[in-house]
Amino acid sequence: QVRLNESHEFMTVTVVASRFYASEATGAAAGKLVVNFALPHQSVMTSQEVNQVDLSAVSGDLGILADHVPTIEQLKPGVIDFISDSGSQKYFVSGGFAIMNPNSVLNINAIEAFKLEDIDAQAVATNLAESQRLASSAKDEITKEAAAIEIELYESLQSALLGKS
Repeated sequence: QVRLNESHEFMTVTVVASRFYASEATGAAAGKLVVNFALPHQSVMTSQEVNQVDLSAVSGDLGILADHVPTIEQLKPGVIDFISDSGSQKYFVSGGFAIMNPNSVLNINAIEAFKLEDIDAQAVATNLAESQRLASSAKDEITKEAAAIEIELYESLQSALLGKS
């Protein structure tokens, strides 16, 4: 590129690196997103190719495709939906991190994760009611805060099971 400097003289500028929007980038995965999904005690997915991953982060809900702009996101309690040619796999996570790399590799590290289909909706409703009862009758701040965390988790679970997440 040629530009003018402060003295209005021409100078040559060499572009060393470029940043692209996801739609302009070119990835090594040929349109596929490669996912690694790990828990402290288990590797849920290793180098699994998917079309898209939808997740809930502290910054908002994200739909991630191949060639997504690199990012690190803190996960909030919610559903991670892995969408591939063969269908969809949904997991509920209580928190963690998602790291999108420039090579179309998404690494997800979660504290806990459960297949959404394995969660008992009645147990969630019962535990939510108990947590709400504990929060309203708590005598100290620590008990109230612990109950508030449980309420957030169970409300997120309930919302996910009702298809609102």
